Amino acid sequence: ALNRFIQGKMRDTRSILSAKLNIKPSQIKKLHDAGYKFLEDLKEASPLTLSKGVSVQEALSIIRQIKNDKLPSASLTSIVRRETYTIPTFCDGIDKLLGGKGVALGKIIEFCGIPGIGKTQMGIQLSINVQIPRSLSGPEGEAVYIDTEGSFIIQRVAEIANGTTTRLNETVEGSPFNLETILSRIYYFRIHDYIQLNALIKNMDEFLNEHQAVKLIVIDSIAFHFRTELELSVRTRVLQMVAQKLEDIAESFEIAIVLMNQMTTKFGGNSGPDNTTLAPALGDVLSEACSDRVLLFCREEERFAHLFKSATKPELQATSVQYQIIKDGIRDCPLPTRKRRLDEE
Repeated sequence: ALNRFIQGKMRDTRSILSAKLNIKPSQIKKLHDAGYKFLEDLKEASPLTLSKGVSVQEALSIIRQIKNDKLPSASLTSIVRRETYTIPTFCDGIDKLLGGKGVALGKIIEFCGIPGIGKTQMGIQLSINVQIPRSLSGPEGEAVYIDTEGSFIIQRVAEIANGTTTRLNETVEGSPFNLETILSRIYYFRIHDYIQLNALIKNMDEFLNEHQAVKLIVIDSIAFHFRTELELSVRTRVLQMVAQKLEDIAESFEIAIVLMNQMTTKFGGNSGPDNTTLAPALGDVLSEACSDRVLLFCREEERFAHLFKSATKPELQATSVQYQIIKDGIRDCPLPTRKRRLDEE
C-alpha cells in the first residue's frame, strides 16, 4: 500500500502562475488544468469562465488582483532573509528536497508517516537547528513546539541538543551553543484536545508579538485530536480555519511552520488486491496550505524521505532520499563501504 501511495503521487504540477498570484497551490493546479498557464491568459477572463477552473469566490479574488494591479509584493530584504536563513535538518538529502538548504521561513511544510518513523525526532532537530546563529547561515531564532500526543521527551531533546552542540563546536570554536541555552529557546505547549489547539493557534499572534525571535512552529501531530473527536463536517470546517490561520502566521511573521501528520488507510479507488492505499490523515484540507509535503517511510530497515508535493521545487517531486536517526539526531546515511572505498581511491 505504501509503494502504491508513493507511485500515485509522482505527478508534476508546475505552473508559472504560482509566482504571480496570491493563491493556494491547489488553486494554481486547477487553473493550470483548466488551460490557464500564463498570467496573460487570465487578464481577459470573466468570473463566469474562470469559475470553470476554480470557485466563483476564488475567481473574483483572482480577477480583483489582476484588474486592480494589486499583485502581492515583498521587500527584497524579506525575500533575501527567507532564502538565506533556512533551517537545516542535518540531512543534506532532505535539505535538497526542500529547496537546497532546509526548511524555508514563511512556508508550511508537512512531514507524514507511520508511528516510529522519526517525525518527532525531525521536529526536535528543527527546533534546535532554528537556533543556529546567522554567522553560520542559520535563522538565529527560537521555536514553539506544540505537542498533541505527549511524544516530546526532554531526555531525547537533551541528546539531540548535545549532538548539535558538538557538531557546531567542531565548525566554530567557542560556539555559544549549550544545552541550557538551547532549552531556554524552545517554548513547549502540551495540548489535550482540538479545542485547546484551535484556541492556541487563534491567539498565537499575541504570543509571537511578545516573542519576536520565534522563527519556527512545530505541531506534532496536527491530526491526533481531529481524527477521533469530531464529525466530518465539523472537522473540515475547523481544519479550514486552522489552515488559514497558519498561513497568515507563516506569512505575517516570516515563520516556518512544520506539521507532523499521521497516515491513514483509504478504501476503494485502488487496483491493488486489498483495494486500499495509505494516505496522510485529514484528507486534502491541510495539504492546500502546505508548500511541501514529505513522506517518511522505511524499506528493508532503511529510512527514506519522499517528496510527493512541492510548490517551490516541482522538478524534485517524486524524489526519495535516504536518512538515518542516531543518538545525535537526524543525519545523512554513510556511504556504503564499497562505494566509500572507491571514492577514496
